[in-house]
Amino acid sequence: MKLNILNIKSKSMWGAMLLTFFTLQSSLFVLSSCSETDSTLVEYVDDNKLNTPNDTIYSLMGIINKMQVIADRTILLGEVRGDLAQMTDAAELDLQDIANFEVKANNPYNNARDYYAIIQNCNYYIANADTTLTKRGEKVFEKELAVVRTYRAWTYMQLALNYGKVPFYTKPILSEKDADPSLYPSYGIEEIADYFIKELAPLVDVKTPSYGVVGDYINSEKFYIPVRVLLGDLCLWAGRYREAAAYYHDFLTDKNDPLPIGINNTVEWTDLDFQSLRSSYASQWYTKNVGENTFAVIPMAETEYEGIRSYLEEIFCSTYDNDGFYQFTRSGAYKELSAAQKYVMVVTDPTTQLRDTISPSPDKIYTDDIMKGDLRLYGYYTLKSRSTTSETQNKYSQVISKFNCENYVALYRLPQIYLRYAEALNCAGIPEAAFAVLKYGICRDNLIRTVKDEDGETMNIDLLSPETRAKAGTLIDFSEYYFTASNTMGIHSRGCGEAGADAAYSIPDLPTLEDSIRFVDDKLCDEMALEMAFEGSRFYDLMRFSLRRSDPQFLARKVASRRGAANFDEVMFTKLSDKKNWYLPLE
Repeated sequence: MKLNILNIKSKSMWGAMLLTFFTLQSSLFVLSSCSETDSTLVEYVDDNKLNTPNDTIYSLMGIINKMQVIADRTILLGEVRGDLAQMTDAAELDLQDIANFEVKANNPYNNARDYYAIIQNCNYYIANADTTLTKRGEKVFEKELAVVRTYRAWTYMQLALNYGKVPFYTKPILSEKDADPSLYPSYGIEEIADYFIKELAPLVDVKTPSYGVVGDYINSEKFYIPVRVLLGDLCLWAGRYREAAAYYHDFLTDKNDPLPIGINNTVEWTDLDFQSLRSSYASQWYTKNVGENTFAVIPMAETEYEGIRSYLEEIFCSTYDNDGFYQFTRSGAYKELSAAQKYVMVVTDPTTQLRDTISPSPDKIYTDDIMKGDLRLYGYYTLKSRSTTSETQNKYSQVISKFNCENYVALYRLPQIYLRYAEALNCAGIPEAAFAVLKYGICRDNLIRTVKDEDGETMNIDLLSPETRAKAGTLIDFSEYYFTASNTMGIHSRGCGEAGADAAYSIPDLPTLEDSIRFVDDKLCDEMALEMAFEGSRFYDLMRFSLRRSDPQFLARKVASRRGAANFDEVMFTKLSDKKNWYLPLE
């Protein structure tokens, strides 16, 4: 039997959504082809098994092609609804509506059909891949099946975060009868997380497929979401914090591919007068090559002629195509948060050899006011006047280096994984270890200090208490051979100098463990802003923190303050104090 979508009249908008187009007969060429198949002409046959080795590439790239459709949207929905990006007068109406939480059903960024297109592809692949097929003693589809299951889980997670409760199905829908939404349960983020934790847990040791370098720039292994990282995220949303910490830890400490945070990619003052800066921070974002600290991307075409391209640069930066008129800039709240941080430099007295710390004077005048406090914003953001030839061109030029990448949209970066690992440790009741990720970087060199006592005898001092060591157990085991002071630093030091030497940057003596957890939770939320701004995760981070605290006003207060403390938006605060207004309309 053949089924033509043109001949189906679905019972509802949901029926049409669940019958959305998918194709499994695509190829690597879909990443650069200017032609696309009309979804209404695709036919399904009831005998379409995936049973040749070539199907492993063709069908998987077909799924990635559908993910390209939601790539920009993933970043935009995560940032323009948060507190770090502030719209300009040039913002298009559809994006204004997103930022103002006034999205209508016809907003082009509000199309759940596109997510279900990915899910339908994945469901079909999983249902039809020949799991018995072997080649040279290996199961042909094993690696690709693991990848497809992660795509499906990640896409369902995006759906739930953006729409709340959504129809959930795991079989391909090939008939009008099966498209009836009443046949399927509605799952929110916790139910979706629990389902896919169980499904993905057995796949943590399955290796990812590799098809080499695509388009001369991107290693295809970057196309895949690491299973352990996604499991960590799902466990965070499900409130299974110790499990989350374990998944992140095991990903970071894999003996075959250990991942220290590194001591590069920082912005720092280079002189005692705080006049000169050195920055390698923006080097994480290359024009074409995926940086070594980026672990999952959606590959994009470089031009419209070649296929689906990203428009994030035009939205966030001044370009030739937009006459310099960027639509979003760094918010007042973000600027205030960055300026409120303390930069610390360690100096050694040449005579006494004693070490001390110094910081810029509170009264220091900077050539650029974003040099104050944390330097990461300065490291990737520039705003300067420019010469124009027409009044239709913007007289100012904004560049956000995070959008330098022309041919991919990044989903995961190493500092983000470390921050979520710290979040999981904190929520598991181990705040001292979580804060060590921010302040020192977890490795033996950084946490075990050798000092001399009054008699000149050397002794080791552990910066973590015995109680923390006992409670954390293997969750903070990092090989002393792979993780050292030469490749490990606290995340906060990437923009604030030597955070490990800052006595003020510490957990205060608080009455209860819960108070310490809340203190570190607030610091983590701030650090996620300082490190991950404009990368698509901010609104979801605020959502997760709010849900965990059972306090919708936490998110509401942050977003209502996006224009700065003096411009608090009471209307926005009231609107977002009701959780139902966090989500897009699902119609």
